[in-house]
Parts: sequence; structure tokens; C-alpha cells
Amino acid sequence: MSISDNLKAFKMELDPIWVKLIAVSKTKPAEKIREAYDTGHRAFGENIVQEMVEKQAGLPADIEWHMIGHLQTNKVKYIAPFIHMVHSVDSLKLLKEIDKQALKNKRVIDCLFQVHIADEDTKFGFYFDELVEVLRSEEFSLMKNIRITGLMGIATNTDNQNHVREDFYELATLFKGIKQSFFRKSPHFKELSMGMTQDYKLAIEQGSTMVRIGSAIFGGR
Repeated sequence: MSISDNLKAFKMELDPIWVKLIAVSKTKPAEKIREAYDTGHRAFGENIVQEMVEKQAGLPADIEWHMIGHLQTNKVKYIAPFIHMVHSVDSLKLLKEIDKQALKNKRVIDCLFQVHIADEDTKFGFYFDELVEVLRSEEFSLMKNIRITGLMGIATNTDNQNHVREDFYELATLFKGIKQSFFRKSPHFKELSMGMTQDYKLAIEQGSTMVRIGSAIFGGR
């Protein structure tokens, strides 16, 4: 199937249940993104700053660029002028830098806290207690140029479907608790970004509002 056909199939599946599709275009050339764009799709996910900046410069201005990979603080300034959402905020230091660069660009940048839910040390993200500590901090309360819109997580890389389901269940439960405790009056805190090509159906079952799909749209690397 073509990129167009793949996107149409996901649109038919996801639109009725109000789940947003982030087409993961990392490592894919600009012409592949253009092909997806021409079908009407606008939200694309990248994980390397330099790649994103180069693609953004040569593609239509109405594309929503989502940073889904680990983001170094010294790279924030390059994407701050245009980034739509950072899914991978995994430290207070990074959040402060996003706030700083957003202010310089006279913007408010939407962010998701990345939470460590996988049984793998190589994954990034806040542990539950660390996230609560940040939310209670004075430094966080003073940030005016970031908007926290939800949480993101990556499940354990395993064939054990029950394990993956439990990872997503934990994140969904945390999301509800964080919303109740810290964002009860914020209509913007509504996104739960979890689920990729291999596990997005389990993620949706547990309440995902955004799925990050790459190979099922663009094919393998």
C-alpha cells in the first residue's frame, strides 16, 4: 500500500474515536512527508533536531512539528520558533530551557511530560515521584511560556501484551491523578501520547489520545 492508502486507513480507524495520529517521519526524506501532506495530513513527529529543522525549512508552513525524541537543552533554541509540541520533556532543566526560548520567540510552547513506564533503563522520562516534585516546585509555577497539555510514555519493548497493557494502564492512571491534583481547572491538560506501530491498539484501549505511527505509514527504514 502507498503512504496515501496507509494514512487513509488510519484516518478511518482513528477519527471516529478522536485519537490524533502523529505520523513519525524521522529518517524519512522530505518528499515522503510531502506525499503524506498532500493527502491532507499535517502532524509529523521527528526525533533529531537537525533533521527537523532542515525539513521544516523546505516544507509547507502549516505543518505541525512534534518533537518525540530525547531533546538536549542546547538544541531547544533551534526548534523554538516553530515547534508545535514537545512530547519528550524529561527534566526540569529542559522545561526551563523551553520556557526561556519560547519567551525569546514570543510564543507559548505546548509540552508533554515524558514518564518512565518501561522496564528498561535506556528509556528516558520522569519517575512518578520526580514528576510530582517538579509540579510542586516554585520554578515550575513561575514558567509562563510553556503549557503542559498531558503526558507521554513508551511501553516496554516486549512481545508480552499483558506487560505492555500494564505499562499503558499505569500511565493512564497517573494521568488521571495528575489532572485531578494539578490541572483540574485546565482544559488544555487532555493529551495522553502513547502507542506506536506495534502497540497502538493496546494504547488506545487504555485511553491514548495520540498515537505515534511510523513504519505502518512510511514503511521500514
